[in-house]
Amino acid sequence: QVTLVESGGGSVQAGGSLRLSCAASGLAFSWYHMGWFRQEPGKEREFVAAVTLSGDRTYYADSVKGRFTISREDAKNTVDLQMTSLKAEDTGRYYCVADNTGELSQHSYRWDYWGQGTQVTVSS
Repeated sequence: QVTLVESGGGSVQAGGSLRLSCAASGLAFSWYHMGWFRQEPGKEREFVAAVTLSGDRTYYADSVKGRFTISREDAKNTVDLQMTSLKAEDTGRYYCVADNTGELSQHSYRWDYWGQGTQVTVSS
């Protein structure tokens, strides 16, 4: 059974930083692309960032480029999202995702496994 557990969410003022972490179990972690999506109530899930299974490429939504950094540590089966210069529009529930079915995608339906999410609230 694949399990993704996110941690590190919370409330922060605009301009601040947070680091999210995702611990994965029940899968051959190094065979999976890993990523993060976010969602606000009433809105669709939005791609945030992803890293390939080999770790050699990272992808970011335009809205977070230069502010967020995704990293993976295969020895620990974890993927982190370092978020800096946070803005009110970064508020949402952040989900860790995993997939190994082909090319990495920014579409939510292409990701097989999802965590329960962790809430990030940025006040302006």
